[in-house]
Amino acid sequence: MRTLKGVVIGAGYFSRFHYQAWQDIPGVSITALSDLDPTRYRHVADQFKIPQAYSDYKEMLVKEKPDFVDVVTPPDSHLEICKAACDLGIPIICQKPLASTFLEAQILIEYTRKKGVPFMVHENFRFQPWYREIKKLLDNDAIGELNHLHFRMRTGDGWPEDAYLSRQPYFRGMERFLVHETGIHFIDTFRYLAGEVDWVFAQLRKLNPSIAGEDWGMLHFQFKGGSTGLYDANRYNEPNYDNPRYTFGEMVLEGTKGSIRLYNMGKLTIQKLGEKEIPHRYFHENKGFAGNCVYFTQKHFIDSLYSGNVFETNGQAYLKNLAIQEAVYQSSEEKKVVKI
Repeated sequence: MRTLKGVVIGAGYFSRFHYQAWQDIPGVSITALSDLDPTRYRHVADQFKIPQAYSDYKEMLVKEKPDFVDVVTPPDSHLEICKAACDLGIPIICQKPLASTFLEAQILIEYTRKKGVPFMVHENFRFQPWYREIKKLLDNDAIGELNHLHFRMRTGDGWPEDAYLSRQPYFRGMERFLVHETGIHFIDTFRYLAGEVDWVFAQLRKLNPSIAGEDWGMLHFQFKGGSTGLYDANRYNEPNYDNPRYTFGEMVLEGTKGSIRLYNMGKLTIQKLGEKEIPHRYFHENKGFAGNCVYFTQKHFIDSLYSGNVFETNGQAYLKNLAIQEAVYQSSEEKKVVKI
């Protein structure tokens, strides 16, 4: 099995998780990176021992002739970058939010489809080890037929006047924020665990006046299989534990035979009806980002490139998430249930 040569576009805050994961994946070599900020790309290149660094990603794509490109830039740049990679026939893994608008995301995905270029969205939450384990438990009938799932999220990073400036300052200007940037992860994860969505009802608000978009949301889901879901989230109020960015919150899944609970540091329990709650042992570690999910996401991308299998979060599949996202905003604005 030959080594795949890749390049990365972007050297911002979150990119370090990508670079570290690429180093840990066998059969992968990152040969170059690009970023508009020379100081930043030189620092990252030195830190991760990447041979070449460019300020012009188009020059990099032509000169390096990579086997794949990883796009880790703000969403408004994705369409242009992905078109350039597609025109050269380079397989793409691209961070979310996929684009600034739903229409732009549709154009991007259709462009990759017509060009026949392998394309995967870097939707990493479903690859967190607790969700992979929960999915196995559901498939193995651990709690019977799923009736309801409820995720409660309080990150506590969004209440100061200077919220997000030190880490991801572009968050502050996003007119759509909580659902577009964070909630989309849970839309995808809910679909992964409970199946396709039939309708949504959503309430959204802004608690911090210093930012442009919403930072509070209550999202109700009806799934086609008959179960329901609730995403109860805000980035303003604080949790009562030390690391809110490990699981981002707590989940309860209720079924006809009992419940599964995910606690804030990755602990899983099962409680059968009429019995006591007991811990469920599985492997997870506080490495990289959120249980090393960036590594697992990128490994899935590489494994699928080698095998020719379909990506779990390919473009067409991801449009379903984006359609639900649009329905959430419509529901909140019009104060009504919106069918998908």
